[in-house]
Amino acid sequence: MKIVKVSAIPMSAPVPEEKRHRTDLGTKVKSDATLIRVETDNGLTGVGAALGTPPIVAAIIEHELAAECVGEDPLFSERIYEKMYNGSRSRPALERGVTQADESRRRGVVMEAIAGIDIAVWDVKAQALGIPVYQALGAARSSVRGYASGGWAPGDEAEAELAGYAAKGFTAAKMRVVGRDGFSIANCVRRVKAARRGLGAKVELMIDAHGSLEVATAIKLAKELEPYDIAWFEEPVSPDDRLGGARVYAVRLPGFARAACSRYRAAGRRPCGRHDRDPAYCRTDLGARCAPGPSRLGQWRSVRGKYPRRNGSRQLPHPRGKPGLDADDVGALQ
Repeated sequence: MKIVKVSAIPMSAPVPEEKRHRTDLGTKVKSDATLIRVETDNGLTGVGAALGTPPIVAAIIEHELAAECVGEDPLFSERIYEKMYNGSRSRPALERGVTQADESRRRGVVMEAIAGIDIAVWDVKAQALGIPVYQALGAARSSVRGYASGGWAPGDEAEAELAGYAAKGFTAAKMRVVGRDGFSIANCVRRVKAARRGLGAKVELMIDAHGSLEVATAIKLAKELEPYDIAWFEEPVSPDDRLGGARVYAVRLPGFARAACSRYRAAGRRPCGRHDRDPAYCRTDLGARCAPGPSRLGQWRSVRGKYPRRNGSRQLPHPRGKPGLDADDVGALQ
């Protein structure tokens, strides 16, 4: 079996004006994704998807990555990934078994494009084996628990918003540190207190700062929120501030199931490099939780292979709202 064609379809769908809402990330006016197809000579076609600006992702695939995949056997998924990741130095990298990554491919939109192709290759591979992708990756279970994600409501309105998630049957919910009423520690504490009332004592509650706080503020906020039984504190500081993140992770609070969660944007929602997703960056030594997202990770199997459970850490799949984009990976996570 050989790959005969790799193509990319840029897609963008506007969000109807009546459904738009403003968050700390801005107002979402459209949803973008790039659909990627890997076709083989025996009629199998794998489908993947990549985040990033669709026309740019499509151009990278058309002008650079596609040619490196054509002629390859999709069952050799690791070889295909190494060719894309190492670029012009893929031959010596494969011969010696030593990564010699092309400097333009270690991060950024190119990594997102590689991720989309990798997903499609695994789709073909699983079809050829006659099993779902999650089983091809090495499944630990056939279903996973999901959590609700939202929580921008201001002040006491957070109670009704989070209660709505619990009413739908969610046993965990995540809310944002920065609400529609803006950020202050007092505002956040009020909103979290309201959210806990709405969820009750049995539903897990997580918070996400989207990397918007400085270290001192993140630590102070964590201490203020200790009474509300927070399961994890996602991205308290910028994912680029590794030393600052380590300082936050080092805070041990009895009220938190984990002191903090890197949310590991470098390997989750933001482009990353192979070494960025090393477990040490997830602070597994401090019991943090890692939440990789394959549509930006670069290599799907790394969700499993680079994140073994160690020192009490847990892995949390982080789909990005695109149906099927990350769906099959969750069965392989532990």
